[in-house]
Order: sequence, then structure tokens, then C-alpha cells
Amino acid sequence: MKRVGIRDVAVLAGVSISSVSNALNRPEAVSDHVRTLVHAAVDQLGYVPLRAAQQLRAGRSGLIGMTVISIGNPFFAEMLEGAEEATSAAGYQVMLGNSDDSAQRESSYLELFEQAHVEGMLISPFGDVGPALERLRAQQIPVALVDGVDEKGLTPSVSLDNVLGGRMAVQHLIELGRRRIAFVGAREEVRQTRDRLRGAAAAAQDAGLSLDVTLSGRTTPRVGAEIGERIAALPAAERPDAVFAANDQLACGIVHALVSAGIRVPGEIAIVGYDDIPFASIAAVPITSVRQPARAMGRRAAEMLVDAVRGAAPAAAPAEVFAPELVVRASTRA
Repeated sequence: MKRVGIRDVAVLAGVSISSVSNALNRPEAVSDHVRTLVHAAVDQLGYVPLRAAQQLRAGRSGLIGMTVISIGNPFFAEMLEGAEEATSAAGYQVMLGNSDDSAQRESSYLELFEQAHVEGMLISPFGDVGPALERLRAQQIPVALVDGVDEKGLTPSVSLDNVLGGRMAVQHLIELGRRRIAFVGAREEVRQTRDRLRGAAAAAQDAGLSLDVTLSGRTTPRVGAEIGERIAALPAAERPDAVFAANDQLACGIVHALVSAGIRVPGEIAIVGYDDIPFASIAAVPITSVRQPARAMGRRAAEMLVDAVRGAAPAAAPAEVFAPELVVRASTRA
């Protein structure tokens, strides 16, 4: 069906388009008779004014654009909820873009947000967003990073100490006597994976060990299950005795595959995940995980962005770093 427009209302009411606009937006500017004609036409046609156009005429869109790496990962869904808590309280609505582990999709969403005249952007970066940040700064579009950092220190950011998180995970496994430790994560160009691997490798090196590293383009439970099946197919003497997965979705898939193959977790292979999503605690074998406060991170980044949009941000871009927490469950300690 054709969308009813302001021109259709004007034709039915027998008045000009400007009279319709005034009747709806500045009723004091037209006569009672014109207002009656316009509202009767609106009711008959079911006309709904374009909110975006109205807001742009008022000099604001009321929209915040937000990209996340994968909305299928409960970590990012919880981060979004935290961001929406802060933006809603400040009178803004979030327009969401799911990068879905794709730098190209991420770039497309950032361009779309510019075209939609959002008042600010929250970016959970997947690829290198440095050039985009420079372009947005040049256009004076406020930006805040969540689960990411600006290497130049010019953009407000909220992140987690992922190097420390990776170190904590592997130190825990070493303290339990594990020596053949595998790391499973996303491609190394993803900063979060790179930092977690760096911390994990440092902990292994301190103990005179090395990591067996497997990197994948996706970090879903299905990919984790495929990796777990490959581990299960190895001769017992060649299998790792511990796996540190760079997110809980991978860890859940790995645990499922190992248990299905009759391999005892943690008896034969201990598993540590990352993020502490709700599924980690209710898996067939509850998973030890490095916790990120996703909701708090999303909320704090949104608060920073709202301050920047309203011109209340500090002169120096704030960069808050949350501390990780190791939550120990049955996947490492029976």
C-alpha cells in the first residue's frame, strides 16, 4: 500500500501543504476552520506524521546509533540493555546495527547512522574504526566506544582489562595442574581476542609452558562444537588437558562436544570461558568464566555519550577500564 503523505492530506482537506504543516505543528498559525478540515482529513486517511522529519526540523533526531559485534552473543545483548537504560532515561532512542563479525557491515552501519542524522554513536568495534572516528570527529558527531579503546585517546571509551582476564584464566588452569593448554578464539585482528591471548600466553610462558592456539572467523556455539569434536577425535595422549575459550559461546559448544564424546569435563579436560553469559552457569557442566560486567559497561558508555551530545563532556576524553573477575564452576573444579 502507498504510504499516506502530507500532500494527500492537503488534497483531501482542500488546503495547502503549508497549512497542513501549520495545523499539525503550529496550530495557532491557522484558523479553527482550517484545523478542523486538516484533522478530519488526517483521521480519514490515517495519516501518521514522519517523526524523524519533525525532529530534524526542530534541530535534533533524538536517535543514538549503536553497533555491536554480534547480537546473537548474550554478552552484547546485555550491553545493549545497559546502554538503553541510560539513553532512555536521557530521552534518546537507540538505532541498533549488528556487525555480525564483519568489518564491512560495521562500516555500512556507521555510514547509515550518519545519513539518519543520529545525535551520537556508541560503537563496540569489530574492525579498525580509527578512520571512521576521525571522520565522525571532523563532522562533530559525538562518539563513545564500548568494549573498545581509541589508541589516540580522543574518544570516550569503556573497556575491560582483557590482558589481565586472559592471564587470570590460564593461571587458574595452571594452578589446577594443567599443562597442555589450548586457546580457542576469534581472528587475531579482533582486539579483544588479541588481548586475551596476550595475557594467556604471558601466564603460560611464566610457567614454562606454551599454548596450542586455534583461531576462527566465528565464535558461535556451533563453531565451538566443531572444535570440540576435533579435540575429541585426537588420541588421548595428544589432547589438551585444558581449554581456554575466548568467549562463553565457544566454551559451551566445546563442552557439549566433549561430553557427547564421553570425555570427562573437567576430569580429562578442564574448560574456561569468557564473558560469564547466563548460559555459562546452567550448561550441562557449569562453565568457569571470566566475567565482564556487560550491562554496567553499556550503561556507562551511554552516559559518557549523552554527556558529549549535550556538551557536558570533560575536556579530556575519559577512558574507564573495568576489572575482570574469575567465576569458578564445575568445568574446572568437579
